[in-house]
Amino acid sequence: NLLEPGDTPFENAQFLLFLCAVIKAVDEYQDLLRISIASAGNDHRLGANEAPPAVVSMFLGTELTEVLRAIEKDEPYGGKEKEILKIGVHTLPKFPKDSTDRNRTSPFAFTGNKFEFRMLGSSSSVSCTNVVLNTAVAEELKQFADELEGAANFEETLHELIKKTITDHKRIIFNGNGYDDAWLAEAEKRGLLNLRTTPECLPYSLHEKNLKLFISHKVYSETEMRARYEILSENYCKIINIEALTMIDMAKKDILPAVSKYSHELSDAVLAKAACGDIDATYEKEILTKISKLNAAAYKKTEKLEQAVLKAKEISETQELSMYYKDAVFGAMSELRITVDELETVMPAEIWPYPSYGDLLFSVK
Repeated sequence: NLLEPGDTPFENAQFLLFLCAVIKAVDEYQDLLRISIASAGNDHRLGANEAPPAVVSMFLGTELTEVLRAIEKDEPYGGKEKEILKIGVHTLPKFPKDSTDRNRTSPFAFTGNKFEFRMLGSSSSVSCTNVVLNTAVAEELKQFADELEGAANFEETLHELIKKTITDHKRIIFNGNGYDDAWLAEAEKRGLLNLRTTPECLPYSLHEKNLKLFISHKVYSETEMRARYEILSENYCKIINIEALTMIDMAKKDILPAVSKYSHELSDAVLAKAACGDIDATYEKEILTKISKLNAAAYKKTEKLEQAVLKAKEISETQELSMYYKDAVFGAMSELRITVDELETVMPAEIWPYPSYGDLLFSVK
C-alpha cells in the first residue's frame, strides 16, 4: 500500500511522495473532482444531511498535518524526539489513526492508510471519480518522476520536491467543520472553488488545463470531453424539467383542489355555526383565511413555474439553458414548495392528498 506510512526511511519517503502527489492532484483538479459527482440530486445533498460541502478540501488529521508542517518549515516535529525530519533519512514518528477521521463534513479524508472520497451520491457510479482521480495523480507522479530522474542528489531533490509541494498546495488541507460558514469564507480566501450547483461546475471540464490532462494521458479526446459536457448538461436540464412538470401536476391535480375542498367545508361550518346563534367560529374563520391566502399564493406560484418551464423551450444554448433551469425553474420550484409546505401544516391529514412529512419519517414499522 503506497499510502501506508512505513517503518523505514525509504518507505516513509515513498509514502510522503505519493501523499504529496494526491494532495497536489486534488488541489489542481478540484474542479474535475466536483464535476465527477455533479448531478441535480447531489446538488441537494452537498453541505447537508451528513454530506460534505461543495468545496473540495482534504482532511489529513492533526498528527499528519503537523508532520507536513514540520517538513515544510524545516522545524522539529512536535513528537518525543523533537528532531527535524529529513526525507529518506529519518523514519516518521508513529502517529495513531486520527480520532476525528469520522468527520463526515470532509470531502476527501485520509484515514490511516487510505483516502475516502465522500462527495459521491448513492445513485451515481464511482467510475467517473476514479477516472479523474487516477488521471490527476498519474499526471503529478509523471511530473515528480521527470524531476527526480534527472536529479544529481536524489535525497536532497526529493526533500525539496515534497517541501515545495506542501508549500504550494497546503491550502487544500482543512481538518475542521466543513459546514461552518467561516470555512466557506476561509476557502474563498485560499482560492478554493465553491461550485454549489451542477451548471456552475460543468463548464470547468472544458478549461484548457483539464482538456490537456485527459488528452495527454489518452483518456479522453477533446471531442469526447465536449460530448460529455453536453450530455451532463442535458441530463441536468431534463431532470429539473421532469421534476418541475411533476410538481405542477401535483399542485394542479391534487393539492390546490384538496385545499379548495377543505375551504368549502370550513365555509359551510362557519355558516352553520352562525345559523345556530351565538357559537364561536374563530378557529374555522382563521384557518379559512389562512389556507385561502396560501392556496391563492400556491396557485400564482404554480402558474409562474409553468411559465418558466415554457420559456425554457426557447433557449437552445447549452450553458444558458442549464443556468436558466437552475435559476428560474428551480427557483420557482423552491418558492412553490415553501408555500405548499406551509399549507401541509394546517391541512387535516385525511384531506391532504399525499403522505405528510410525519408519515414519511415516523410511520415506518
